[in-house]
Amino acid sequence: MRPRFTAVLAVTLLMQGAPALAETPDPGPAAPQAASQQTVFSQEQLQQMLAPIALYPDPLLAQVLMASTYPGEVAEAVAWSKANPQAKGDDAVKQVASQPWDPSVQALVAFPQVLATLGQDPVWVQRLGDAFLAQPDELMVNVQRLRQRAHAAGTLQSNQYQNVTVQAAPASDNQSSQGNQTIIIQPADPQTVYVPSYNPNASYGTWPYPASPPTYYPPPPTWYPGSALVAGLAFGTGVAIVASLWGNCDWNDHDVDIDVNRYNTLNSNKQIANIDNKWRHDPAHRDGVPYRDPRNREQYGRQLDGARQREAYRGDDAQRARARQNALGSLDRAGIERPATSNLQARERAREAQDERLSQVNPRRPGNAQARPVAQQRANAGRARNNAFDGVRAPSRTLAQANRGRTSQGFAQRQGNARAAGQPVSRPAGGGARFGGGGRR
Repeated sequence: MRPRFTAVLAVTLLMQGAPALAETPDPGPAAPQAASQQTVFSQEQLQQMLAPIALYPDPLLAQVLMASTYPGEVAEAVAWSKANPQAKGDDAVKQVASQPWDPSVQALVAFPQVLATLGQDPVWVQRLGDAFLAQPDELMVNVQRLRQRAHAAGTLQSNQYQNVTVQAAPASDNQSSQGNQTIIIQPADPQTVYVPSYNPNASYGTWPYPASPPTYYPPPPTWYPGSALVAGLAFGTGVAIVASLWGNCDWNDHDVDIDVNRYNTLNSNKQIANIDNKWRHDPAHRDGVPYRDPRNREQYGRQLDGARQREAYRGDDAQRARARQNALGSLDRAGIERPATSNLQARERAREAQDERLSQVNPRRPGNAQARPVAQQRANAGRARNNAFDGVRAPSRTLAQANRGRTSQGFAQRQGNARAAGQPVSRPAGGGARFGGGGRR
C-alpha cells in the first residue's frame, strides 16, 4: 500500500493562491519584471519556498526545478523511492525507465534523500513548479539572493564536498536584484554528489521576513548518520552518478540548460536532439494539475490540443492509461489540487445525476431500480421480435408483407368454410385482404 501524503489547506492555496504577504524591504534593488511574465508570487514568497533548496549544487537544483513542474509524477516517484529504499544513483534511474514519468522526475530517484524532502510537502512542490514556469527570472534572481546571504553568513563555502565559485554577474544583470555577483555551486567530484542538509532558518543569517520564515524539512536520518557538519551544512552519504544529472542552471538566461549527451546516455528510449540545449516543459506530464497563472494555462492548454499531445495526455496506450490513474490517485492522496474529472467523466457524471433526478420524479423511468425489470423485459421482447429479421435488408417491409400474407390466408380459410356451409361469401372492403382501419363485412 502506498503511503498517504498530507497537505494543509491545499485547495485554498491552489485554487485561490496564497494570500498576499506584506512586503518587507530587501537589501538590494527590486528585480525588473519581464513584460511576458505575471507576478504570481511575491519576492517574500519566492524566497520562502526556495530557501530549503537554494544551497543545492546547481545540477541538482536544476533537476528539482524541472521535476517540480510535474507534481503528480513527483508524488509517484516519492512513493516508488519509499518502496525501494536501497535504490539510488544511475541504477535507480534505470529501474524506473519504464515508468511514464518525465525524465526530469525519473532522474530524481537517484537521490532518495531529495525525494524524502519533497515528499513532506506536495503543495510546496507544486508552488515551486508554478513559480518556475510563471516567473523564471525572478525565481533565479532570488536563488542568488539567498546564496549571497548564506555566503555572507559563512554558511556557503567550498569544502571537500562542493566547490563554491563567486563570479561577476553579466552586465545585463548588474543593476538587477541579483546584484553584481553570481554564486555557482558544483560537486567537488562530478561523479559523486553530496546533498546538503540544513535548517534554512539558521543558514541565511537573519531572515528578512519574520512574518514568513522558511519551512525546515528534516532529512531522513538514514542518509545522514554521523554526517559531517560544515558551517551549518550537513553532508551525509554521497551518491555516485554518471549521467543522472543532465541539467544545469543558466544564470545568464535564467533557465535550465541540458547536457544532451548525458541525457541521451541515460534515456536510451527517449532520445532528444535539442539544438539549443534548453529545457522545455512538457504539459503531457502535468497529469491534470492546473497551472496557476493564465498565461501558462493558455500556452500549455493550447499545446495539449494537438493530436500528439492529446494522445499522450489521455493515455491511449494501456500502460499510460493505468499509470495516469495511479498518478491522479497520488494527487488525491497528496492533497494536490486537480480538475475533478476529465470532460468525458464530467459528462458521464452529469448524465448519471440527471437520470437519478428524473427517476425520483418519474418512478417508471429506467433510472429507477423498480422500473428496470419492466424496461429490461420490453427491451428483450423487442430484440426477440427483431431477431427473426436479422440480415434482411428491409425488415419493416418484410414484416408488413408477412402480415398481409397471414391476413390473406385467414380470409381464404373463412371463405372456404362459408361455401361449405352454404352461406354467402363476403369480401373485405378496399379490394385487399385488409383488416382494421377499413373495417370488414
